[in-house]
Amino acid sequence: MENSIYLAISRQLALRNNMDITANNIANMNTTGFRAQHMLFNEYIEDPKGADDELSFVLDKGQYQITTAGPMQLTGNQLDVAISGPAYIGITGPGGQQFYTRAGAFQMDAAGIITDASGNPVSDAGGGQIIVPAGSTEIKIDEQGNVSNQDGQIAQIMMVEFENLQMLEAQGNNLYATDQAGIPAENSVMKQGVLEGSNVQPVQEMTNMIDTLRTYQSVQNLLSEENDRLRDAIDKLTQKN
Repeated sequence: MENSIYLAISRQLALRNNMDITANNIANMNTTGFRAQHMLFNEYIEDPKGADDELSFVLDKGQYQITTAGPMQLTGNQLDVAISGPAYIGITGPGGQQFYTRAGAFQMDAAGIITDASGNPVSDAGGGQIIVPAGSTEIKIDEQGNVSNQDGQIAQIMMVEFENLQMLEAQGNNLYATDQAGIPAENSVMKQGVLEGSNVQPVQEMTNMIDTLRTYQSVQNLLSEENDRLRDAIDKLTQKN
């Protein structure tokens, strides 16, 4: 196989990954607290033995998160919260693993535990569960994440900030994981009865999808032309022999 085909295939693989990410962004443009992801491309230089020139391949290094906040929507639900600022809310996942989210559409299970939409417990400031006592008639959540009922404070929701938001790795279901140690929020406040919408820009994502598709088709045409060229060359060499 010639180098031109290797290069074209590397480009197609990167374009397919970019299409997958763009499609996921579009699918989540109405998902509470969703943060759009974009591909990060780089050039990979290969110096084959015996070749006169280096080869420049396309390398998709990964993806990065768009960190701008989504639009805020007033719901009036006492368990809905949104964060104004860069902080994330702690969520205790399966096996006690610590996750983080911007999706504040919370609910309360039969045991009084405050959970996310998937049933994972919302973490308190110490990493434990938040249990609302039976008979609570009103739940209040202040800007520091303190949860109270008519009898006083119950717990404080974990609200932490990170030095590098790009080190938060998406795990699905609006959850993120990181090896960074979160620090108590200093530049963020929590708003009760409000939800943050997705920060996906639909027009931008649709434009990106069209451009990606056109580029993929262009590379496919190049591969077809290169295949025809090689086949013609082989035919001519076979006829001479």
